[in-house]
Amino acid sequence: MLLLAIAPLCQSEIGPVVGVDLGTTYSCVGIFKNGKVEIIANDQGNRVTPSYVAFTDGERLVGDAAKTQAAFNPQNTVYDAKRLIGRRFSDPHVQSDMKLWPFAVEADKDGKPAIRVHVKGEAKLLLPQEISAMILSKMRDTAEAYLGQEVKNMVVTVPAYFNDAQRQATKDAGTIAGLNVLRILNEPTAAAIAYGLDRTMEAQTILVFDLGGGTFDVSLLTIDSGVFEVLATHGDTHLGGEDFDNRIMQHLLSICKKKYAKDVAGNLGALQKLRREAERAKRTLSIQPQVRVEVESLLPGLDFSETLTRAKLEELCSDLFRQTLVPVERVLEDAGINKEDVDEIVLVGGSTRIPKVQQLLKRFFGGKAPNLSINPDEAVAYGAAVQAGVLSGERDKKIDELLLLDVAPLTLGLEVTGGVMAAIIPRNTVIPTQKTKVYTTSEDNQVAVTNKVFEGERKMTADNRLLGMFELTGFPAMPRGVAQIEVTFDLDANGILSVAARETTSGKKAQIKIENKDKLTDEQVEQMLRDAENFREDDQKAMGRVEAQSALEQYVYATKNKLKDKGLRGRMDEDDVDAIQAELRVVDSWIDSSDDASKEEYESTLQQLQEIEVTVGPILAKYDEAITMDDDDIELTAEHDEL
Repeated sequence: MLLLAIAPLCQSEIGPVVGVDLGTTYSCVGIFKNGKVEIIANDQGNRVTPSYVAFTDGERLVGDAAKTQAAFNPQNTVYDAKRLIGRRFSDPHVQSDMKLWPFAVEADKDGKPAIRVHVKGEAKLLLPQEISAMILSKMRDTAEAYLGQEVKNMVVTVPAYFNDAQRQATKDAGTIAGLNVLRILNEPTAAAIAYGLDRTMEAQTILVFDLGGGTFDVSLLTIDSGVFEVLATHGDTHLGGEDFDNRIMQHLLSICKKKYAKDVAGNLGALQKLRREAERAKRTLSIQPQVRVEVESLLPGLDFSETLTRAKLEELCSDLFRQTLVPVERVLEDAGINKEDVDEIVLVGGSTRIPKVQQLLKRFFGGKAPNLSINPDEAVAYGAAVQAGVLSGERDKKIDELLLLDVAPLTLGLEVTGGVMAAIIPRNTVIPTQKTKVYTTSEDNQVAVTNKVFEGERKMTADNRLLGMFELTGFPAMPRGVAQIEVTFDLDANGILSVAARETTSGKKAQIKIENKDKLTDEQVEQMLRDAENFREDDQKAMGRVEAQSALEQYVYATKNKLKDKGLRGRMDEDDVDAIQAELRVVDSWIDSSDDASKEEYESTLQQLQEIEVTVGPILAKYDEAITMDDDDIELTAEHDEL
């Protein structure tokens, strides 16, 4: 078996490297610093950030602020971008999810799903990569605020069962955000690092059960003296907490129709309120047997109230819960491991808090209780931060000998005669890897071959997914079966594929780095980079406007407080007081009616308050000076009395 050490990069050259768990519902960022991982809290003080992006008339919101206003701005609040990334618009999952989202999803000219939003009054189509890029930018900003320096490099995690297109799209998201994604790391592998890094133990076989907001992965690993080797992986890129929320929502909608004779399905704002309460109820039912679901003014004149029990949740989601055991069985079978040989079952992802999920796992493993020792919300970001520390050149005995041996989630191969899938890199092959196989021509005097590259587990290529194709031409005409064509598949540490072909007699070569049909073109990436920069400039302008408004409001507030001081008012002419108060009333009224005022207008108004001779600045400065002089006189008098 090949053990591949991860060569660290020079930290002085690339600066800090952070690890990001880019989640369907929540994202998290961490950094390995001074021998330990720091999970970084955002500007709201939260260690996880909602993967939400919203657009209002004047600004773009990302994270907590976007999620908070979702019910009032449903069509322009985007979430679940990870469920779209790297997929086609025609994908059955996309078609079913579209019915549940308040925002519009449509096909772009290339058949990719794009989200329609209104930005500054104009309709705009955004690809999932762009939404993910905005979330990655938020993670970068969070890290930069904590570190006090620029961050350009990241390790980003993806579900282990993400295919090539989804991995490429995630890297594209980093590029659009102006970031360098040094490594795409599988989420269960990252979680295994979080579990095993600080443990000194004999070799262990662990099963990582990662059930998050939108994706589900199971990986079987061995951990031995700092070597993390993935034996097998399986999962479902479309199963998670969002699906449980949707089942609860459908139940609540049916109650609304039956009990209140109201159809909420067409009211996007009401649906967002129900979605929020469904998620809250699911979380509460993990620790309590029942919860009261209450939504004030769900519809005009309708206050919704209903009790939801844990038993009802388990009934609504019973098939989904059972579905989580299928990948568990598959990885054990693929690795040739018995249930009894698994030392620990490590739970990752917020949805693993659901008691029924834990109960099913415990029963499957003959009563063995899952390990609850790591934080399921932060474990993936923790492992990504450790990997980031390795790549940044951070020196620490915990990570100096860290070796990650991950695997290919899907079989990669070529189409041969009859539309048969010829595997070159079987699933669960340790990566990075390079494999070569020799093929020949199927017809006499053939001088070209078309190489079609597929991924998938079916025997026929028609049932698998086409990644790309390229031609090898110009070799001599030979009888059928004489030409020797070497095809080499090179799968890198990020799980991204390059393919090369060479005819040995003539030495003719051709190759392709899989630029599959879902990958963005260089031109598209460049355009999105420009758009992202424009958004960033808009964000900075919006922040500058908010800061200028705040400075003006604080000045007005401080001035009002000074005018309440009896000592000061006793030294002022009534005409001066009236003039100042009149000016403050005018400014107060202007602030209240000028929500769309610019930074320059706020600054100009503040300057006028400070400069106009008959108003605030000079008058208060004069009386402030008088108070100071009076205080000095009092102190001198006191000293004289003592003498």
